[in-house]
Amino acid sequence: MRIILASQSPRRKSILEDAGITFETIPSLFDESRIHPTTKESYVMELSLEKAKEVFLKHQDAVVIGADTIVYFKNNKEHYLGKPKNEDDAKRMLKMLSGNTHQVLTGVTILSNTIQESFYTEANVTFKSLTSEDIIAYINTKEPFDKAGSYAIQGEGHKLIDTYDGDFFTIMGLPIKEVLQRLKKIKTS
Repeated sequence: MRIILASQSPRRKSILEDAGITFETIPSLFDESRIHPTTKESYVMELSLEKAKEVFLKHQDAVVIGADTIVYFKNNKEHYLGKPKNEDDAKRMLKMLSGNTHQVLTGVTILSNTIQESFYTEANVTFKSLTSEDIIAYINTKEPFDKAGSYAIQGEGHKLIDTYDGDFFTIMGLPIKEVLQRLKKIKTS
């Protein structure tokens, strides 16, 4: 079974490699700005589906895994935090998350000639209260710039986190246990 990861995320690639999956990586070129949130759950699943479809249309002999991760924070309004555009945007996001709890959702679509399944997993993350110095020091690591919500739990960003509730791999960007369960069903069918 040929498996394609429709992502350029080094974290997703590492998670699949660590799970012993043989796969190739073909990043999706889908324009995420074409999707607009209705609910956080449908939003993240639609992003993963569109990414998987874009790659599957060119590789219909494969099982394609599309994934997307969003950070969702609600205070007086809803915030969907993607990757920061620049340093000021990263500062804004980290200040917003400081001392608060937010949700991280990862949507996954597994697509082949015989299956199309989209699902999501969700985890709660609570940040420590951060000083301006904490935020600047973290931004200076350059880690925030390709991460939803401007942080990486598996990197230096773990220092920003007080607690989390849910699957660590959801927060990293690929809920591997659920992915493996679904791939196993495809192999046995």
